[in-house]
Amino acid sequence: MILFSHPTGNANVREALRALSDEGLLSEFWTSIYWRREHPLNNVLPQSVRRELNRRGFPHLRRHQVQCDPWLEVGRLMARHLRLSSLIRHEVGRFSIDAVYRRLDKSVAARLAEIEDISAIYAYEDGALASFRAARKLGIQTIYELPIGYWRSYRELMEDEASLNPEWAVTLQGRGDSNEKLRCKDEELALATDIVVASRFVRGTLLKAGCLEAAITILPYGSPTKTFARRARNPRDGSLKVLFVGALSQRKGLSYLLQAVKRLGPKIDLTLVGHRAAECRALDQALQVHRWIPSLSHDAVLEEMSRHDVMVFPSLFEGFGLVILEAMSQGVPVITTPNTAAPDFLSDGVDGFIVPIRDVEAIVEKLELLMLDRDCLAAMSQAAVRKASLCSWEQYRHRVANTVRQAMTKGSQNSTVPEPLAS
Repeated sequence: MILFSHPTGNANVREALRALSDEGLLSEFWTSIYWRREHPLNNVLPQSVRRELNRRGFPHLRRHQVQCDPWLEVGRLMARHLRLSSLIRHEVGRFSIDAVYRRLDKSVAARLAEIEDISAIYAYEDGALASFRAARKLGIQTIYELPIGYWRSYRELMEDEASLNPEWAVTLQGRGDSNEKLRCKDEELALATDIVVASRFVRGTLLKAGCLEAAITILPYGSPTKTFARRARNPRDGSLKVLFVGALSQRKGLSYLLQAVKRLGPKIDLTLVGHRAAECRALDQALQVHRWIPSLSHDAVLEEMSRHDVMVFPSLFEGFGLVILEAMSQGVPVITTPNTAAPDFLSDGVDGFIVPIRDVEAIVEKLELLMLDRDCLAAMSQAAVRKASLCSWEQYRHRVANTVRQAMTKGSQNSTVPEPLAS
């Protein structure tokens, strides 16, 4: 049996949990908040609060499988709502996301000493150190998911980006991680018996981690099955409806999209969906010009996607880029970069385009092509739907279950804690 840990939960976490539960492999899932939609308070809470809490539901799990450690996360959500920034300050805030991860990690470590039928633990970056230390002492396999990419690769790229676009540097989160936090990341990797990543890009970033003993498995995420009818567009309408979905951060390559759109002027109708990564003057100016939607439910995001011609996702550093598949599932071809999972499934020029990072000219060229050749756009739209249908969450669940089974059957060959990698 396996113990699974994640403080907040997201689409891929839910699908992994569903796979393990359906296969009878899951003993316990540890998280911060577990919320049931049928709770009486759902009828009286403000909509914004209900929306946040309903994201913390895990309907595929039995109640006894879920263990919670909620108080720091409740404090974080309240402090964020009340804009008490000092309480959620990066790493040091009493209710920072770092504190939430550390608290849950310690709770899981204590639990491992109490439970007898656990042969593996599955945890995520920044939330695995204490539990992995305890697991290795107990001879328990340690499965580690790296959701974005290795920190050295990220830092090098983001330092270059900060130099190239200093006005956007404030949005590059993670550049300020302390040496202690980075050391902990490396120790987590060293303690892992198995490493899971979502794309070849992430696996490539681990080359900078040095020699790792753990097996590295790529488990690509899936595409939603729910689709919304696309609205017929007048082919004589010269404007192109362009969408961006994601945190409004320069890590996503946002300034390069904005430059491309500015060059094309009124030919482009741009919508930005996502929350601000930080206060940024250049971003504020863009939000005054273009349509901006700070937050939407998952279904509403899919519906918004279906109203657009193309999505541009010019990310500089991405673990997967789930919005790429989501857009394709709604018949929206995507212009994106090789620093995502796109090269693992997207056929360049068929169901989307892969352009180099930081290449404004390439984005302009692809947008102009789709704007002038509506037959090409229609063909790409149909191809995008077909491709997305081949990348299912069912396949992901099958791969997760197989990966966990293999890790559990390997058994621990070394019950001592290995030396951490040099930071």
